[in-house]
Amino acid sequence: MYFNQADFVKSVDKIENKPEKHLNEVLFVGKSNVGKSSLINALTNHSKLAFTSSKPGHTRLLNYYIINKKFYFVDCPGYGFSSQKDLDYEFYGELIENYFKDNKDLKLVIFLLDSRHEPTKDDITFFNFLKETNYNFVLVMTKCDKLNQSMRSKIEKNLIAAFGDIDDIEVLLTSIKDNRTLINLELLINSFIGG
Repeated sequence: MYFNQADFVKSVDKIENKPEKHLNEVLFVGKSNVGKSSLINALTNHSKLAFTSSKPGHTRLLNYYIINKKFYFVDCPGYGFSSQKDLDYEFYGELIENYFKDNKDLKLVIFLLDSRHEPTKDDITFFNFLKETNYNFVLVMTKCDKLNQSMRSKIEKNLIAAFGDIDDIEVLLTSIKDNRTLINLELLINSFIGG
């Protein structure tokens, strides 16, 4: 594993409180319960680095993890369903909009989507937002170990139906139970952060 040295740095509720040491950043974003924290744990081979919860909307802050003492993984709050929906949307919007404002440290956005389902309206909204920002991003389909062949064959069709032309966008199928998919994602991340 490339990312075998990983440590939690801090959680922030305002972007001005981000770590003082400026390093390249890789942001993990997606709807609640898509598997952001689980993927970070799998990539770093650290089962308890990022806190996971079966309860949607658990991550409420931007969580910074320093990887190999060289760059940050940033775990973003999930959008969509939560028990405090209105509050979360207001909080999420302000926090994330400020995060994306002229962020020279942000090198790659890992946009996670649940491979078992069609993209939601919230996914489409965030996809369109990402395209407007001009930051580098990739689509990472999670939980692919749960797919049969028929479901796998529908992934591209579902993405095109939701997002339109995705020919110029990298799409990776991943599973935290399949090291080959994790290695592919690690290689991709390294290509953007200069690892």
